[in-house]
Amino acid sequence: MKKINIWILLVTCFSGQVLAQSLTGDIRKTAKSELTIHPILHGTLAIAWNDMVIYVDPYGGAEAFEGIPTPDLVFITDIHGDHHNAKTLAALDLDNSKLIVPKAVYDRLSDGLKTNAIVIANGEEMEVKGILVEAIPMYNLPETADSRHPKGRGNGYIITVDGTRIYISGDTEDIPEMRALRDIDIAFVCMNLPYTMDVTQAASAVLDFKPRVVYPFHYRGGGGSFSDTNKFKQLVEAESKDVEVRLRDWYAQ
Repeated sequence: MKKINIWILLVTCFSGQVLAQSLTGDIRKTAKSELTIHPILHGTLAIAWNDMVIYVDPYGGAEAFEGIPTPDLVFITDIHGDHHNAKTLAALDLDNSKLIVPKAVYDRLSDGLKTNAIVIANGEEMEVKGILVEAIPMYNLPETADSRHPKGRGNGYIITVDGTRIYISGDTEDIPEMRALRDIDIAFVCMNLPYTMDVTQAASAVLDFKPRVVYPFHYRGGGGSFSDTNKFKQLVEAESKDVEVRLRDWYAQ
């Protein structure tokens, strides 16, 4: 079972009741409140804001989510098992959750989950439960017929919560669409070879789009190796004082 440090997040419900939940993570102020960022595993995280709970790429089994409130929204980026994990999805209580997914993921969902799923494609945006969602391309370079992540199959996401713009990279390299992003408050950027990109590529892209805060995540690579996130931090901070790099442990077990 995943070991976590415990602290209390108060989530206010529409009914006016206050529910204490045990979570770990960072708190960031938004325009009217604050949100909590909770690392879970690899490319998986939870975000809580007021009465809203968001999961990204649920993975690691139900035990990885012990003590975390059930989600209002679930974002899935791609078809691979560390993003669309059918076993974990089946073990979670998602009866009242909306799933935001690319078409390739929708086609693989169980019939029960499909009834609560919303398909979004690269370049589209929509509002779901008061949250603005933008689907951003994620893919490998160079683009080839046998690419692990071909353009258009999966989604990165920009999620706007109370004026705070949160970018989830998905499995991608330092693509032009990432470099062109602007006004990103919080970014989660992958870096694991041979599946996505190395720390130098990731740092170069981050220095282009300059999020206010960036978390390296999804940094376990082939053979169980781990990318050097300290090097990523050094590369970014050597070139920019405007980007805060936050290193968190996404693999505590």
